[in-house]
Amino acid sequence: MTTSNDLLIKQRSVIECLAAEGCSAANIHARMKTVYGKMSISDCAVRKWVRIFKGEDPKETILCDRKRSGRPLSASDTAHREKVDCMIRANRRVKQKEIADEVGISKERVHHIVTT
Repeated sequence: MTTSNDLLIKQRSVIECLAAEGCSAANIHARMKTVYGKMSISDCAVRKWVRIFKGEDPKETILCDRKRSGRPLSASDTAHREKVDCMIRANRRVKQKEIADEVGISKERVHHIVTT
């Protein structure tokens, strides 16, 4: 079974090929709708990828999403769990807001750590 990410990469490959042949974005989207049905990407996304592929050398095209900087996926890793656990052991009456402020994570993440 293919994952949604695999399906997106396949669809981007199709867009790249059809854009190289000179097909319009509307035509590409219509053809993809017939093949992929509900799993097809949106017209707006097709137009975006056609613009990208028409401006790049086909040998240098990257179909996968590039890594982006930003917030880590999870603030409830082992290090944060240990800090929260130490604070609770030191003072059983500590509030979640105080823990969040001290550790530097959201109250929601503190609640998640405490209840799991």
